[in-house]
Amino acid sequence: MQITTCTKEDFDSILTHFNEFWDHERTLALHHPTLVNEFGNSAFVIKEGDKVVAYLFGFLSQTAPVGYVQLLAVRQGYRRQGLAGTLYEHFTQFARAHGCKQLKAITSPMNKLSISFHKSIGMKLSGDAADAQVPAVRNYAGPGKDRVVFTKDIA
Repeated sequence: MQITTCTKEDFDSILTHFNEFWDHERTLALHHPTLVNEFGNSAFVIKEGDKVVAYLFGFLSQTAPVGYVQLLAVRQGYRRQGLAGTLYEHFTQFARAHGCKQLKAITSPMNKLSISFHKSIGMKLSGDAADAQVPAVRNYAGPGKDRVVFTKDIA
């Protein structure tokens, strides 16, 4: 398996097999073709043969030296093999090579799996304690939509 940039065909395959990556459709609206068509140099996949088994869609901030991870997913049957961490490390190297000094990601306070993963790779949580007793930035995603904000220095 190797990491490559995500092609339009890879993106279409991810959408076609969406339920193999996600247990719900809450994030489907976040999978916009702009992620590949306009930001494809920071969208990465791991493939086994022609099959996408994991992906990370990121951005490089236009306002600060920050690499932002928008989406990260591993296909069922390939989880717990270190693929998410491998993609994060690849994106970290990419961001660093483009002058970034920090990584950033967000999730909802209820997403215990994401929170646990981001803590395990050394990311820090910022914000006040939300209803779930997890530090979250109040109203980060709009009124009443608190989010856990993760950061990690990479300089």
